[in-house]
Amino acid sequence: MEMLEKLAALEAKYDALARQMSDPSIVADQERYRTTAKSCADLEKTVARYQEYKDVLRQVQEAQTLMQDEEMKAVAREELQSLEPRRQALEIELRALLLPKDPNDEKNVILEIRAGTGGEEASLFAGELYRMYTRYAERNKWQIEVLNMSSTGLGGLKEAIALISGRQVYSRLKHESGVHRVQRVPATEASGRIHTSTATVAVLPEADDVQIDINEKDLRVDTFCATGPGGQGVNTTYSAIRITHLPTNTVVQCQDERSQHKNKARALKVLRSRLLDLEIQKQRDAIAQSRRSQVGTGERSEKIRTYNFPQNRLTDHRINITIHRLPAILEGDLDPIIEPLVAYYQAEQLKEEVKV
Repeated sequence: MEMLEKLAALEAKYDALARQMSDPSIVADQERYRTTAKSCADLEKTVARYQEYKDVLRQVQEAQTLMQDEEMKAVAREELQSLEPRRQALEIELRALLLPKDPNDEKNVILEIRAGTGGEEASLFAGELYRMYTRYAERNKWQIEVLNMSSTGLGGLKEAIALISGRQVYSRLKHESGVHRVQRVPATEASGRIHTSTATVAVLPEADDVQIDINEKDLRVDTFCATGPGGQGVNTTYSAIRITHLPTNTVVQCQDERSQHKNKARALKVLRSRLLDLEIQKQRDAIAQSRRSQVGTGERSEKIRTYNFPQNRLTDHRINITIHRLPAILEGDLDPIIEPLVAYYQAEQLKEEVKV
């Protein structure tokens, strides 16, 4: 009954927002109109499912009434049998939709990819992962801004840091953090032996200035000449910035821009997101201690996923799912793995809600 009361309240709120969107005073105020439209869109799916659920309940009640009629009893029983699975499925979906939302789900993300063990092969794999996520971003019409990139001579990446902006970026990518492992025969391997290499992926919610207050006294800012491609202007001026946050010993550097000021602004953006992520990890660790589980996150020290090229196989070890379509996934078709991950962690959250 509590679920139905919550849903009824959300439906009433949705109807009120829909009426507001036709109010001339709100239409004239673009900021208020955008806020109202977003709130309305956020509720739309839940309200649609609730209305469908109410319709199924109405049909169930009608069929139960018909059960009293001997001539219609068989038809009513068949109707009830067909309605029950839909009723149960909608109830499960509605409970999931009513779960508390992660406050960071709507945020943009700082995506950080680094080569791990495996030498040049690890760097090449890191480059392929970066390409995979940029392709996925393009599919979702998200914007990508490179904040820092360190390449290798053979076309791989030592490190790539990018800001991905768009709707619900963090909600889709937050389970990608961890160690990604690749198994394949490197192009440089003459004997045809399969090598195992790794790259690490970190997905950090972009921090607002008000969320993470950085004291300038806690920062050590160093300038140095940029390295790598970029021409004489980049490589001979002290435009690159390295910022060390002394209390946490967090180090961020940025050298992609010719302007020292722009590099510092970008570095501070990354630093804020890393410090926010540290706070989120502390909160999750506290939840893990009290409930003996960590909802909605995988330990970064674990290998979360394996990309096996000889077998055309991707395996996510957290949910034990295997997909035999590796080329499509590396081209950015990530939803077949992201959707099951979202569903799994949602189910885990539901279990925790029931315990509470």
